[in-house]
Amino acid sequence: MSNTDKRGPLQVARRARLLEQLQRDGVLRVSDLTDALGASTVTIRRDIAQLASEGLVRRVHGGVALPSGDEQRDSEDVFSGSIGMLVPSLDYYYPHVARGAEETARELDLRIVLRGSSYQTEDDRPQLNRLVDQGVDALIVAPRMDAPTAQQTIEWLAGLGIPIVLLERTATAGPHHAHLESVVSDHAQGAGMAVRHLAGLGHRKVGVVLAALSPTSPHIHRGWHEAVTELGLDTTGTVDELVPDARTPDSKDALDKALDQALSTGTTALLVHADAEAIALVQRCEERHLSVPGDLSVIAYDDEVAGLFSPALTAVRPPRGSIGRAAVRLAADRLADPQRPTHRIVISPSLRIRDSAGAPNP
Repeated sequence: MSNTDKRGPLQVARRARLLEQLQRDGVLRVSDLTDALGASTVTIRRDIAQLASEGLVRRVHGGVALPSGDEQRDSEDVFSGSIGMLVPSLDYYYPHVARGAEETARELDLRIVLRGSSYQTEDDRPQLNRLVDQGVDALIVAPRMDAPTAQQTIEWLAGLGIPIVLLERTATAGPHHAHLESVVSDHAQGAGMAVRHLAGLGHRKVGVVLAALSPTSPHIHRGWHEAVTELGLDTTGTVDELVPDARTPDSKDALDKALDQALSTGTTALLVHADAEAIALVQRCEERHLSVPGDLSVIAYDDEVAGLFSPALTAVRPPRGSIGRAAVRLAADRLADPQRPTHRIVISPSLRIRDSAGAPNP
């Protein structure tokens, strides 16, 4: 039985009408096809993706064209288009990611359509639907993975028929749990680098203080735990705390709890995520007449503003710009070759050594 025979009669008829109309007009917009064929944008894009994979059509910005007879297609035919990008914050971390994405998009004659969601958003679908309805050719998304609708959103994304790249997230979809393409920072490795730096300075008890609501915190915690275990550092009573947002009224008490535990257990160094929490903790040390790095060494995780503080904070810097650049290249490569294997990219952070970490007091 042929592949065509396996398709439902509605899909067979729709594909035939699409190809017939394309033979007549040469180039069609997705919006034209949704009206002419009476199908949704998602359905039409899925049909186009399948026809492109069979070499029957080629995708162009906002629509579809007949395949070129020339093997060496003009790069504009392959890459000219738009990529929708949905991130959970437009004022922290992700602006750097977006700038990296936009730089690479310009190089590839692509346009980024940027939208912001929220860490409090329960459902990313409305924003994503709007991007799809606008006719973007691919999506780069950092979805909420802890929301009740998360897996439904992932399954929906996987079935759109356009390239999907996850940012700082990984996920699987379908009955075989196939991976979606993704680009992530190796936050566990970044935490391990911080622990190893502190151990190299002579610290034998290295604790961790993490932002309770950050999706990055579990990865940092895993890296911290693996590193202190591998190095054989003393973990008896070592500080291991989740703290609320530094701007909330509960922050001071939570930081005091972490500092009290550090003093009572002999913990001489802390890895703190994120910058705001690290800065608040160092300021609390000053108020309590504890010197940094004399009495307590501190390494921040994120390096958004850590270097601007006094003392300048040693910090782990995730590869934010590189994450955005790699995501656009993944999307562009998928547009050019829909049959390529799934790629999942992991990029290493870097450690910026400054003034807030030193040898422990004798």
